[in-house]
Amino acid sequence: MTELFAAALKRSRVAISLMLVALTLSACASSGSTEAVLSPVAPTTEKYAAIVVDVKSGKMLYGANANELRYPASLTKMMTLFLMFEAMDAGRVNRDDLIPISKNASRRPPSKLGLKPGQTIPVDTAIRVLVVKSANDVATAVAEFLGGSEARFAEMMTAKARTLGMSRTTFKNASGLPDSDQVTTATDMARLSIALRRTFPHYYSYFNQREVTVAGRTIKGHNKAMDMIPGADGLKTGYTRASGFNLATSVTRSGKSVVGVVMGENTSAIRNARMAQLMSTYVKKAK
Repeated sequence: MTELFAAALKRSRVAISLMLVALTLSACASSGSTEAVLSPVAPTTEKYAAIVVDVKSGKMLYGANANELRYPASLTKMMTLFLMFEAMDAGRVNRDDLIPISKNASRRPPSKLGLKPGQTIPVDTAIRVLVVKSANDVATAVAEFLGGSEARFAEMMTAKARTLGMSRTTFKNASGLPDSDQVTTATDMARLSIALRRTFPHYYSYFNQREVTVAGRTIKGHNKAMDMIPGADGLKTGYTRASGFNLATSVTRSGKSVVGVVMGENTSAIRNARMAQLMSTYVKKAK
């Protein structure tokens, strides 16, 4: 009973902490305030949106179009993994469980692992592949594994978004493949990033994986910002033609902890440089 009480107390504290962050971010984002105008890395696009948040206080240190609707692209997979981690903590799923690949999952367009119908992938490998390769076939397989269908899983994702204070986010699939109704904001993606760090510290190291080996083949990741930013410890890239180049980055440095989201850049190089500049400017302003 003592262990159960301790676990319940921990969940309660995490929930209260996330609620306070959500309230702080909501107040800041609604103001549309930006603390400083940065020297441009490159001209910003019409799709551009960004935010930097002090994780400890929930204060928005920088914001640009932070509460405007954008397409999440593969940042979507952070929520797919949030629900996977929940299932693992609840004992419904184990790391070595095998996820079946359906015909529907195998037909998802790239980026993909190229699995065939009837094949399986272990949960642990699936998580790593979603982070490193951003494989859409695996994302759909995870959705079907946890939700029965991808449509049902998308409803679960949206419901979870609401509990995390992501009031402007709607999910229609588990991958981030184009769907005009699948939308989010930089603020909401920052909330999700913070929630992943705080709720699942025991799984968070998955997000700083640089490579994954599947069937003897080593797949390298393409999150170059991880190597450009001192103290960067994880999260996710994303791209579709509609969204532009997106990035969520977590940085821990000198006892300070921040999360940044950049959306809608024209190239991955500009996106990475923009994030590096934001982190260089704002990490030192965190508590």
